[in-house]
Parts: sequence; C-alpha cells; structure tokens
Amino acid sequence: MDNGLVDAVVIGGGPIGIETSIELRRRGIESLVCEAGALGHTIAWWAPQTRWFSSNDRIAIAGVPLHTVDQSKASREEYLNYLRSVVDQFHVPVKTFTKVQSLVPVDQSDEPKWRLAFAGQTNSLETKAVILAIGGTDFPNRLNVPGESLPHVDGYLREVHRYHGRRVLIVGGRNSAVEAAIRLHRSGARVMLSYHGESLPTDGIKYWLRPEIDGLIRSGSVPAWFHSRVIRIDSDAVHLQVQTPAGEEEVRVEADDVLTLIGYRQNQTLFQELGILSDELEPKPIFDPETMQTPRPGIYVAGTAVGGTQSSKYQVFLENCHDHSTKIADHLQRRFDSRRSTVESLSLHRQTESLDNLRQRIGLQPES
Repeated sequence: MDNGLVDAVVIGGGPIGIETSIELRRRGIESLVCEAGALGHTIAWWAPQTRWFSSNDRIAIAGVPLHTVDQSKASREEYLNYLRSVVDQFHVPVKTFTKVQSLVPVDQSDEPKWRLAFAGQTNSLETKAVILAIGGTDFPNRLNVPGESLPHVDGYLREVHRYHGRRVLIVGGRNSAVEAAIRLHRSGARVMLSYHGESLPTDGIKYWLRPEIDGLIRSGSVPAWFHSRVIRIDSDAVHLQVQTPAGEEEVRVEADDVLTLIGYRQNQTLFQELGILSDELEPKPIFDPETMQTPRPGIYVAGTAVGGTQSSKYQVFLENCHDHSTKIADHLQRRFDSRRSTVESLSLHRQTESLDNLRQRIGLQPES
C-alpha cells in the first residue's frame, strides 16, 4: 500500500463499513476500506446456506434493495453476492486481507491525523479520520477445559455435509446452537445437546426454531443434558458434570465432533491501544452517540462494534446501526467544511494583504 494521505479510512469491510464509505463518498469525502479478511469476513465464515434472522429490508445498505429469488430471508451466499455487487456499483475502494496493525497520532495541533501501519507491510498511510467498523464476533468464546484444543472441537459450524453420520455434541442453547442442532439433525448427524440452564431459554431462540427443537428434544431425536457443563474433552468423548435432583454426577458422552456454540468475543486490541474502552465488566468503546466520535479526535466507531462483546442478549444488530454512517458523514462534513472555510478565509486574507501592499508600492512609486 502506497504512502499517502486520505480523508478517511474505514477499518472493517462488513455491511456498515461499506455503507459508511459510500455515504462519505457521496459527500465528497475520500475514503478507503481496509478489511483484515475477505469482504464481509464475519459473514463469510458462516456455514453454507445459513440464513439471516433479519428480513431483507433491514439488512440492505446504501439504499440498494436486497432481493432473493423466493422472497425469503437472505442466505450467506446471497448476502455476500449482494455485498460484492454494492461495492462494484458504487466503486468502493476496498483493500481485503489488509490488517491494520497500529494507529499512531500524527501532529494533532492543527487537525487530527492518524498514521496506519499494516501487518506484513512496510508502507503506511495517513488519514484525517478513522472509522472502526470491526464488528463484535471475532473469536469464539472458550470453555477453558482440558481437551478444548483437540482437532475435533470447533467454535464454528462448518459445511453441514461433513457431519453426516457422525455423533455431534453441541454445547450451547441459544440461536446458533439450536439452528445448528436442527440443520445437523436434518443432514443425518446424530446430534446431542448440552446446556447449562435448566431448560432452553425462553427469550434467546427465534420463534420459528423453537417448536422444532422442542419437538426433537421431547421425542428423544436430539438427547439433551440440561443443568450440565463440560469438564473435560477426550478424543472420543466429552465428560459432563450434570446437576440432578440427587446431586451432581459425571456423564460420559461419546462424540466424534464437539461444537462449542456459546457466543463470540470482540477483538478489542485497537480499542485498548487507543484507550477508548469503558471500565464496565464487559468493556465497550466510548463514543458520542450524536457523532459516533470517540474521546480520541478523528477516531469513530460504527456498526455492531459499538456494542463490544455482546455475551448473551444482543442489543446492537446490523439493522439498528444504519444511522451510524449518516452521523459520521455529517460530523466529518462539518469538520472538513469548517477547515476548508478557515483555509479559504486565510487565503483570501493573504490575497487582500498582497493587493494592499501592491497598491502601496504603486502609490509610493508612480510610473510618472
């Protein structure tokens, strides 16, 4: 990447990052999107044919309608195709597989400027504004038990076909775990479920998933251990500690695959380096909700990144973040227009001074 100065850099090539870049460019503000992975990276690691929970109109961006062939909620593949088409339509400059390693302030006396360094690259880039649209689901939560690093243990659901005929223990009981259990059961896997609660949560499962998972558990098609927690994972079995009316007992569950679908954590490295995290139990970035600017001038947050790590009850979704791009663009436009007006005023003042000096010289040294 060439050294240079750009008006704004958006870190994160997800829907809100793309939407923010488009809004900035509409205002005449030059912007570049840097994405550590592929375009829409978080969505790209979903299992094939995973569908959004939100309706299409709520996840469409930049005023471009999202249509599916059967009018159902968009699948992973349909949405990634949609993102690519939006980027191409608006000619959004995106640098994929470009990880921002550090953000360093550059002479903040006049106006905020930041230097970005990139992993594996010697060149850097300077910008007047940085928008952190990095999302909040970078790493799977961990159980922190022996055996969790074994190769058959995974925090993500992969291609459903690979689990056919295999014994799969799913740890978790909310949307991701329940949807995985249903899909794997349909694909011919022998699915089992372990959840720490006394039953599946009443408010953590989408209404169209609930009847089917309840029926599968009730019929014994998906054996479930409630009030249970994983204490050890072996190559061929998982050891659960189960709370029963008679007390705790250890249960050995034979399994070929273990899916720990217990939520995800945000990579907060850049937030920590910038010193913009709150001191809550679950830290999240500090920002002005009117402008999305953080306490560091020129640094903004957008999208689900504002929610930090949302452990169980998600409150920040793509669908309620669409106004972030407008707020950021409004603030940057005011800031840049003000700066431009100051520069133009100073330039005009200097021109007036030069003209006055010229008049004085002409007055003092007439031609005749």
